[in-house]
Amino acid sequence: MATAATERLRNYLEAFHTFGADASRQPAWLHALRERGFARFCEAGFPTTRNEDWRFTNVNAIAQTPFQLARDARRSGAVYGETLEACRIPGAACQLVFVNGRFAPKLSELGNLPPGVRAGSLAEAIAQEGASLEAHLGRYVNMDRDAFCALNTAFIEDGAYVYLPRRTVLEAPICFLFISIPSDEPEMSNPRNLIVAEDATEASIVEDYVSLGSGVFFSNVVTELVAGEDAVISHYLIERDDRQAYNVSTLRTQQARSANVSSHSVLLGGGLVRNNVHPVLAGEGGECLINGLFIGNGRQHMDNYMLVEHASPHCSSRQFYNGILDGHSHGVFHGRIIVHKDAQKTDAKQTNRNLLLSDDAQIDTKPQLEIYADDVKCTHGATIGQVDENALFYLRSRGIEETSARELLLLAFANECLDRMKCQPVREYLRDLVQGWLPGIPTPDGGDDAARTGEVPRRWEEVG
Repeated sequence: MATAATERLRNYLEAFHTFGADASRQPAWLHALRERGFARFCEAGFPTTRNEDWRFTNVNAIAQTPFQLARDARRSGAVYGETLEACRIPGAACQLVFVNGRFAPKLSELGNLPPGVRAGSLAEAIAQEGASLEAHLGRYVNMDRDAFCALNTAFIEDGAYVYLPRRTVLEAPICFLFISIPSDEPEMSNPRNLIVAEDATEASIVEDYVSLGSGVFFSNVVTELVAGEDAVISHYLIERDDRQAYNVSTLRTQQARSANVSSHSVLLGGGLVRNNVHPVLAGEGGECLINGLFIGNGRQHMDNYMLVEHASPHCSSRQFYNGILDGHSHGVFHGRIIVHKDAQKTDAKQTNRNLLLSDDAQIDTKPQLEIYADDVKCTHGATIGQVDENALFYLRSRGIEETSARELLLLAFANECLDRMKCQPVREYLRDLVQGWLPGIPTPDGGDDAARTGEVPRRWEEVG
């Protein structure tokens, strides 16, 4: 066992030495950050099910695969215009395209952003303005807690960088499209994204992960989002990789006073998927929404791990996650809320709802509260069930045949999450996308559906 683990680490050691030689001109602070990340990864190794945060997810399939760093495929003829067009969200302010983790300017649409707004390649930003990035890059993720974050930090090369100066308001979303192109050998990419939103900013950011072709590919993603005072930021994660792909993503948000950050995740593809969301409400009066939908089929494994830290008083958080599982798929929801001693007047709620459509589908759900303050309102709950037979009977009694009735109920269940999304172009795009992935539901024909009007009632968790 020890010999096998050593051999696996030797593979990463060789990759790290090769990577370090290629990045010889990196700033000293970045070199030190990468060295710390790799040292921590070698010390911890990949997590096992003995680790409480990973008790429901076995990552041996990742640990035992000899991944190499993904080749530079930005010039690959496999990237076709039709594929890019199908992944574009209408009305986006800009779309940054990354191929195997590297920025592809010729495939991107940079748009016309307001003066002072920066949206582009992290590698270019480090080269041009590294001193300003040093204050944020790597300052928030906990490498001691998560070996995948340490591994990503060790191989920081490129990703998306967004900077929003004070009082910037963007009506249209900024989109990141990450395309993985598998090769004959297992490859991995480690995209690193940094989003810095200064005080009183408003914006929506979309991360979209898609495979082009089939094959074993490992995407290990880390995004650090810094929200200044009174900032209102919505973050969207769309994951629809190939069934042979592995995707581990971590969103770490740092919220200042009265900041309002929403995290929306839609997980559809991938063979083994782990979605980590870790907001820290560090300033008084902050609000946080964690909203997600995961749809599994076949033998997909989808793990959602939420860690919400209330570190200041008078903060509110809401968690809503819905899962739809068919076939032999396995879903996980582990939602953990920590209320620190000084976080009085905390208001936190957590809800996980799941539908199992087959006898072989499985869900593990673990809502969890850790409260160290004495003046709080905290609740949590989870439900697991099948399609409501009473609702199905009601629809059939109104003349709707059984298949269509089931489709309507699944769509309604999925729309509970989609309706919480504030950004209309993203919400409408995801409605059509999700409908095509739901079990037994055909791809939408683009008809005039009331669900696509964009008129969504205002709710507490959507108001900036």
